[in-house]
Order: sequence, then structure tokens, then C-alpha cells
Amino acid sequence: MRGDMDEIVLQYLPLKFDVMMGGGTDNFIATTRKDKQDVLSLYLQNNYKVITSRNDLLQLDHSVQNPIMGFFYEGGLPYSLDNQQDKTLSKRIPTLAEMTKQAITQLGKNKKGFVMQVEAGKVDWAAHANDIGALLYDQIAFDDAIKVAIDFAEKDKETLVIVTTDHGNANPGLFYGDKANKDFDKIQHFKHTNEWILNGINKSFTAQQVIERIEYAQGIVIKKEEAAEIVLRFQTLKEEGVYNPYKLPYKYLGEIQRNYTSVNWGSMQHSADYVELCMYGPGSELLKPFVKNTDLHYLMLNACGIQFQNDFAFQEEKQSHFKVK
Repeated sequence: MRGDMDEIVLQYLPLKFDVMMGGGTDNFIATTRKDKQDVLSLYLQNNYKVITSRNDLLQLDHSVQNPIMGFFYEGGLPYSLDNQQDKTLSKRIPTLAEMTKQAITQLGKNKKGFVMQVEAGKVDWAAHANDIGALLYDQIAFDDAIKVAIDFAEKDKETLVIVTTDHGNANPGLFYGDKANKDFDKIQHFKHTNEWILNGINKSFTAQQVIERIEYAQGIVIKKEEAAEIVLRFQTLKEEGVYNPYKLPYKYLGEIQRNYTSVNWGSMQHSADYVELCMYGPGSELLKPFVKNTDLHYLMLNACGIQFQNDFAFQEEKQSHFKVK
């Protein structure tokens, strides 16, 4: 279960991936684990090269043969927008593009090639929170990482790059209005995410303090009654939602923002709409206009020249015999 992070990091240990990087420091050290086990020492004992800062990553000795484990933050990595505005964080935490580049450099030594997954997971978190600033800036950070992968593939000539996602989420949209363009342009001047805003508010705040915090973070001046409602919701925090352990009023703040950014949301949950899928490099000619996400596995095996039994295709063929003609 993905919620049991303490157990998952123990399962990583014997697998010895060549490179694994991200957040999650709190799941490795004794003081923040439920079982008080020093998992970090276990990784060191098993000859992992452990790195914990951006400087360590950028100065990584790629002659090292040890598996590399990098964790740069206590929980999930901060949103890119908040990271950019905090000098302490930006010095400590590498960008997704920097992690991608260093991982490719390390894995590229393998003469038999490599498989690497790069995930911009906080885009999903932002959609669940209806946090448009967090979503867009983390998507841009992912685009930067894609460029690193494409640059390598263009030079290498033997690498297939696949860009996709597992599902849609929350259906954000820019809606028509006389001020839509001007409103949407405000987002490029955001300094902080909704998460930063709400994590800095408590039940003792006044409506004016909420107005000032949002204006500082995003250049938006909300109405006094809107701010008063946020204060009221902090008296009894109860909003449900994924990645919202403190039950902060993300949904209501997202609803307020639509009046100033012209961005609205369909929900705070996953959606069933078609998602982007594109490829670059050898094997990309195998891509069809519409593909089930489960069949991507077989497409990648095919691109690598690996023989397999496509169970999904087999089941579909079997079922076709029972269709009424």
C-alpha cells in the first residue's frame, strides 16, 4: 500500500536500483519512523551511495559503481514554485531536470542500455488540491526534465523517450470572459502556491491578514467576505481530499481564485478523459492514435525486441469468438 512509506523503503533495499531519487527523508531516519528503525544505516551498510543535497548531486562522482539513493526533503518534494522562491530550499533541493541529467549520466555508462522513469508526481497533488499555480509550475519543471531526456536521445540515436500520464485529474480549464487573458496572465507572476498560503494561516488570523498573505503570494486581492470565510473554515478544519492531512480549505480557495484567474475545476478527483501520449526515438513508429495505458508495457517490450505473450490481446481475441455477428 502506497500509504505505508516506511515499509516501502525497506522493500527498495534489496532491489538495488542503479539510481533512485526524490523526497522521503522522514521514512529513512529513526527519529521520524514509526518503528524508530535507522533505515539510512541499512542502506549505507549495503553499499549504497547516499546523497542528501543538491550540491552532492551536482558533484556526483559518476565513476562510482554503487547504487545511488538520493533523498532531498522530509516528505514529498516541495512544489517548484515555492522551491524557486526560497533560497534555502533551492540550494538544498535539485530540480527535476537536474536529477534527470545526473541519473542519465550515471545510467548511460551501461553498455546494454537502461530503463529510467521520471515522474512529476506533484502535478497530480496540485490537481487534487485545485492549486493552479502549483500545477502549472510543476508541469513546466517536468517539461525541463523532458528536454534533458530528448537532448540525450537526439545525441544517442538509440533511446526511446515516452511522455505520458496514467490518468486525467480534476479537469482544470480556462473559461471565456472579457478578462480571461488578463486573469490567466496573473499566474505567471505568482510567487507561491495555495499550499504555501494555507499552511501559513491559522485560526487566529484576521480577514485582513488573509487578504495580505494572498496578495503577497499571488498578487490577487480577494474580497473581505471571501477572506472572512477562509478564516471561518480554519475554526473547524474538515475538508476531505487526497494529500490533505490537515484538512485545509483547498477547494474553497480554488473557487475564490477562479474569479481572479478565470481557471475553474471539474472536481478534485481523477477523471476519465483521454490523456497525452507522445514518443520520440526508435520504436516511436509503433505508437497508434489511441492506446490503452496497460498496453504501453507491451509496446515498450516490442520496441526493445523482447518476445512476450500479450495477455490482453489474447483475452480480447478469445472474447471476440463469443460476439454476436
